[in-house]
Amino acid sequence: MYILLAEDDKKLGRLIVHMLGKEKHTVDWVTDGASALDYIFSTLYDLVLLDWMMPEVSGIDVCKQLRNNHFQGLILMLTAKDDVLNRVEGLDAGADDYIVKPFQFEELFARVRALERRGNIPFINNVLKVGELTLDRVNHKVCRKEQEIQLSPKEYQLLNILMSNPEQILPRDVLLDKIWGIEADVSDNNLDALVRLLRKKVETPEGERLIHNIRGVGYRLVKHHVF
Repeated sequence: MYILLAEDDKKLGRLIVHMLGKEKHTVDWVTDGASALDYIFSTLYDLVLLDWMMPEVSGIDVCKQLRNNHFQGLILMLTAKDDVLNRVEGLDAGADDYIVKPFQFEELFARVRALERRGNIPFINNVLKVGELTLDRVNHKVCRKEQEIQLSPKEYQLLNILMSNPEQILPRDVLLDKIWGIEADVSDNNLDALVRLLRKKVETPEGERLIHNIRGVGYRLVKHHVF
């Protein structure tokens, strides 16, 4: 699944991203509620993992805003608040499930699997297509005319983000945070190099350019290739 983690504890956040990645999920990570809202309203996520206590906007307020804006994705609250009234408040705010810290990752994975089984998210596409290019988000496979293209994890992540948001200009800082993480010491040069590598693998010399550089802003996948 494509997951957004909103967690301000950086040690825990890094660990959750790593462990969910091992389970073959694609994870973006933010550390405050305002950033969570920005990401969710610009990207289609299957699941949002929300820490209750976050700076700027709390997880419970993020949850309420999402449901008030008809967000149809799954929401799992992460919190140290373990009394019944807090659980009821979280579920009534729109959360689909609730897990109390500290938790074992086996329980988190089981809850994610349970949500995935019962989730009904009609606007999420597990298979994305751009011209002859297909990205299978379940099996992490990219193909052109049924011929698999081998991508590095970061190349796959970049392509997944672009194909999930066709025609949208994705700012450089957003792409850097999503691909390398919010604490990574990387620059625009790293992103440009990754785009060049990805283009060599997914674009053909005789075909039109799929990934467009919007000078000084970011990158965009052209919409007329998407069906």
